[in-house]
Amino acid sequence: MGFRALVTRKGADGGIESAVEEVGDQHLPEGNVLVGIDWAGFNYKDALCLTGKGGLVRSYPHVGGIDFAGRVIDSQDERYHQGQGVILTGWRVGETRWGGFASRARVMADWLVPLPKKLSTRDAMALGTAGLTAMLAINRLKSDGLTAGRGEVLVTGAGGGVGSIAVLLLAMLGYKVVAVSGRAELAEHLQRLGAAEVVRRDAIITRSGKGLDHEQWAGAIDTVGGEMLAELLKKMQRDGGVVAVGNAGGIAFEGSVLPFILRGVTLFGIDSVMQPFEARQASWDRLADLFVPAAYAGWVEEVELDAVPALAQRILKGQVRGRVIINPRDAAT
Repeated sequence: MGFRALVTRKGADGGIESAVEEVGDQHLPEGNVLVGIDWAGFNYKDALCLTGKGGLVRSYPHVGGIDFAGRVIDSQDERYHQGQGVILTGWRVGETRWGGFASRARVMADWLVPLPKKLSTRDAMALGTAGLTAMLAINRLKSDGLTAGRGEVLVTGAGGGVGSIAVLLLAMLGYKVVAVSGRAELAEHLQRLGAAEVVRRDAIITRSGKGLDHEQWAGAIDTVGGEMLAELLKKMQRDGGVVAVGNAGGIAFEGSVLPFILRGVTLFGIDSVMQPFEARQASWDRLADLFVPAAYAGWVEEVELDAVPALAQRILKGQVRGRVIINPRDAAT
């Protein structure tokens, strides 16, 4: 049998091109579960893979897509059965292995999570890796003792997938959220998601020249990294917690140790790629309870498979709002 896939190839001149092709099942990688994909997500890392940046893809031809949701076609693992809904995020699928930009994928059962009954496969990809990461970050702050009454929680890069979902989830949990975005046109939309206040990124990254600034936030989820992370650490309240989950602003930052040794601020990291099954399942179950698709509907853009290559430059330039989900099936299905 054959299936539709967005196949990325590297030319003799080093150029990277992607096009929708019909691919035979014999080309699928090894695995013990075959999944019919209903929806895939589009992420910053997917754009890097499609453009050849970051060295994430090691061999070509390649099928990208780091997250997807669908139904089991065939399983050699007793944990999954035909017709069961499943979600895949991480495990370097879409990077070192073929991923979700196709109507079929063959993967290892250990990488899957059962689709919660409260979520459709479309809902699962409206959340995707971004939703899982946001939930993991919130769980980390809560385990550090952050309560809704302790103070404001900052979310940087709030116009992106992780940031916008974090704003929504935090607000639903009763936290007072301050959203940071470089796009002024998103302020009203972020407030509708639940942000109590929206500030420009210049308010955070403008340097005071001091090792510590005025205490402002009890907790923070940073999706940007770089200078943003360095400066917001100086503005955290005593014993505040910051979770770093992204690097759109750069992988290096020049900061001060004073927030750590004078205020007891803690910096956490979230690796959503290699999270163990138990943590993934618990987070997806919590997302199923908290997520209201209608509240996030305006932040979801739906495209077909052949439109994916054009998305890469948009997301790399910060021109994508919220989540983009991909229908890899024929347009008529």
